[in-house]
This record gives sequence, C-alpha cells and structure tokens, in this order.
Amino acid sequence: MPQTSSRTSVMSRRSLLRALGGTAALGALAGCGVPAAYVAPGDRAVADESAADKKLTWANWPLYIDTDDKNPNRRPTLEAFGKRTGIKVDYVEEINDNDEFFGKISPALMNHQSTGRDLIVMSDWMCARFVRLGWVEQMDRARQPNVAKYLDPLLRSPAFDKGRLCTVPWQSGITGIAYNRKKLGREIRHVKDLWASDLKGRVTLLSGLDESFALLMQGDGVDITRWTAADFHTVCDEVERQIHRGQIRRFTGNDYTKDLVSGDVLACQAYSGDVIQLQADNPDIRFVVPEEGAELWSDSLMIPNRARHKANAERLIDYYYDPAVAAKLAAWVNYVCPVPAAKEVLAASPDKDTAALADNPLIFPDSTMRRRLAIARDITSTERVEFAKRWNKIVGL
Repeated sequence: MPQTSSRTSVMSRRSLLRALGGTAALGALAGCGVPAAYVAPGDRAVADESAADKKLTWANWPLYIDTDDKNPNRRPTLEAFGKRTGIKVDYVEEINDNDEFFGKISPALMNHQSTGRDLIVMSDWMCARFVRLGWVEQMDRARQPNVAKYLDPLLRSPAFDKGRLCTVPWQSGITGIAYNRKKLGREIRHVKDLWASDLKGRVTLLSGLDESFALLMQGDGVDITRWTAADFHTVCDEVERQIHRGQIRRFTGNDYTKDLVSGDVLACQAYSGDVIQLQADNPDIRFVVPEEGAELWSDSLMIPNRARHKANAERLIDYYYDPAVAAKLAAWVNYVCPVPAAKEVLAASPDKDTAALADNPLIFPDSTMRRRLAIARDITSTERVEFAKRWNKIVGL
C-alpha cells in the first residue's frame, strides 16, 4: 500500500513523530543504544494453538483485499479460505501508516508480549526494522509450497531478509513518475526530466524519506541495491536546488493524485497502483519507469512474535500464493502481483476486462520493465538518525 496515509487519524503521522522525537527516534530502536528492544530468537515464539483453535487475527491496510461488488463487507477470497480450511479469519483494516502502526504495537513487542495479531502487513522498509529488532518469527516454508514455487524471483531475497525467511510480499508496486501527457505535450523518459523548465512549479515529490530517495538516486545513475551516504546527500543537494528555483510545487503523501487530476501538477513521483486507477477516468495520465530505473517495493506479510496461531497464518499466506487466488486478488487491487503465474489465469478469463489486466505491465511488468526495476537497500538504524534529520528539514516535517 502507498506508505503514507492521507486519512486523518487520532494520532497523525506528524504528531507521532514529534511525540517520539521524529523518525530518527523510531529507527534508533533498532540500534544497540536500546538493547532491551531487541528480542533474541529463543524469546519470540509461544506454544502454537493453531491445531486446536481454528482462527487467526490479520491486520491489514484499508481497501487492500478483494470485496464483493454488491456487498463491500464480504471478501470472496477470504471467505473461500475459511470454507476450504475451517479457519476463521478476523480481518482488521487498522493500518493507515507504517510509523503509526509501529508505535501502536511496539510496546508489546519490546516487552516480549503478544500483540494480539497473528499476521500483519507492513511496507518492506518497515519490515526491515522489525527483522532487525527480532520482532517477527521465521516462517516454516514446509507449510508454504506455493510461496516456494511461485514467488517472483525479483522479490525473493531483499537485503533486509535474505531468502525471505521472515517476510512474504502481499502486493508490490513501483515508485516511478506519473504525468499528464496531453497537458504536458511531450513524453517523460528520465528522472531528470522533472527539472525541465516547462515543469517549473508543476512538480511534486513524495514527502516520506523511504518512499522518495531511491528513484531520485536512480536518476543519478546510482545502483540502489548498494547506495552510499554520499549518494543520499547528493540527492538532497539536488532537491534543495530545485526548491530554491521554484521547480517543486510541494511534497505530498497519497494526495499527489488530486494535484495530478486537477492539472495543478503535470508530473510527480507516483505509485503504479494509483495510476492504474487514475487512468480509468483519464487515459492521458501516464506512468513511466524511467530509463535509469525505478524502485520495486512490497508491502509484506509478517508473523509478529508470540503469535498464537502461527501455523494458521502460514497456511493463509500460502493460500494467497495459489495462482488462481493471486489472480483474483490482482484483478481487484491492481498492484504489481508477486505471483507471475497469475498472469496466465487472468488471461484465460472469459471476462474481457479481466483478461486485459494480464497485459498491463503495471500489474505484470514485461521483460523490458523488469530489467529496470530494483529493490533499494534499506536505511540502517545508524543512517536513519542523520538522514531523517536532513530530509525532514527539506520537506518541512
């Protein structure tokens, strides 16, 4: 899911960061400065009640699973899982922001207590924090043959979780550039095209540090799987120059879509899944993976420490990696499907609109696009203190 929520909550992202001393404070938990926060492997699990207690609790983002067209309270794939397995899933749409949810469940995890949830979905940059802190359990892949067989090779081994032992992608997306082809009157092919004179004051960038930096680095020709501190500061220097010359209109969360639709903005950093939705109403809106590359990210499933229904959660994860099930989910959420084999299932659909999704490169990237995609190295806890301080000053957080 896009990583910053435009929805107002009881504790906003900004108020949470102020209360905790900013993103740097959150990241510092993963360092050795707070040894009590780390949970050793032997303290992560409790007795699994799955065999006797056929249920699990799953926390996810809003609008991130298929629903029935006539009854939005019904979730067809989830209902089918219950009928197939006898496992009752308490599905809670309670995640609106990565940092906010981190703050919500971190007291329990750092104190070796149950969160009351058996499965959660976090963006990979936040998953990296959970993995470093030892707050998630390693999954039993013997219970997950579909994951082993069908997980996209591009997503199999991110730097923060080699071999995907503790995380499994729920959905993926691409951070690239969206623009209005008709109003701009030309194509955009490179990241640095955002700095062209005919876009002055009509460009937005994402405000979140973890959401924005990788694409900008790629514009400088940086390999984002192994970027350095110097690369980060080079990006910051460039962004500051563009602010001073009036090129950047503002920094945004998900609300960049409003500016793009209204025409106030002609080009912006954007998420692939959002653009698919916008194109349904305005085909002039385009999404481009720049020739220098774009960032491939995921929101991933994790089993938090002391989950009481671990085996049930592992079974549910594997169910969604059945290509037939993955295809149904992809047809509804329209993000990059982490199960490439689902493409053939969609292509065989008797419904023309559904079958057409199989050819959408923003759901199933073609070979050319795949060569341009990379998963960025995550920001370490030590780096985060320095980087967040500089980036938040630039964007006004």
